Amino acid sequence: MSGPVTMSLGPYAFEALGFSYTDVARSLETPWQDVAVARGFDVLQWTGPKSDSVSIKGVLFPVALGGAAGLEGIRKAAISGTPLMLVSLGGQIYGNYVVERVTEDRGYHDRRGTPQQNSYEIKLTAYSKAVGGSVAISLGGFLNLGF
Repeated sequence: MSGPVTMSLGPYAFEALGFSYTDVARSLETPWQDVAVARGFDVLQWTGPKSDSVSIKGVLFPVALGGAAGLEGIRKAAISGTPLMLVSLGGQIYGNYVVERVTEDRGYHDRRGTPQQNSYEIKLTAYSKAVGGSVAISLGGFLNLGF
């Protein structure tokens, strides 16, 4: 089964029927740090963005509507540590995310043990590359000044 694609995570398309979702939640963490100041109240210093995470929840009916292959593909991407591009309906590109967790609750098994319903949750975290190289270049500039 299929239907209109409402969102995709890499090559895995979430559809209206089949591999679909019921909820999407997003959390952005940008911490501030207290800095002590002489003769005054502590001030806040922004330390920069820390994390951007997305949680996708859904229910599959693999026998009736399909969708199990898409979830299995995302599990394999998680195991291999492959970042995936998250794109929503209308082409809004959120960027690359890594799969940190996939949980499943399979139920309503038939007499052969095949689940008829599979509730799942996928936890994603925005992927960013390390910036160690640019730090080394900045430190090199200070070293050249003779400090």
